[in-house]
Amino acid sequence: MATADDVRRIANGLPRTIERLVRDQVKFNVGRIVYLALSRDEQTLGFAFPKQERAGLVESEPDKFSLPGKGDMRYHWVHLRLAAVDVDELRELIVDGWRMVVPKKVSRAYDGS
Repeated sequence: MATADDVRRIANGLPRTIERLVRDQVKFNVGRIVYLALSRDEQTLGFAFPKQERAGLVESEPDKFSLPGKGDMRYHWVHLRLAAVDVDELRELIVDGWRMVVPKKVSRAYDGS
């Protein structure tokens, strides 16, 4: 089972990531773009994910994933129940979300390290 501490450890290890507290909610940015956000109770993680693929993701594992609220459907975003994943799967989802917001050269340099 993954935790909010795992999210922080993984995300803060990625280049250019900044952790911020916005209205009592922890968010992780690259520049001005948010790619992760913990719910206030730290049980759910919102993360960057391609719009065109999110319905399939949610349908394939509805116990893990859910769509964002109506107001956030315009964003490349999906929600994850942290208790439903292990740390390895969490790392993969976080890194994939991070790749959506960093320049390709930063992502390539990360892969090379």
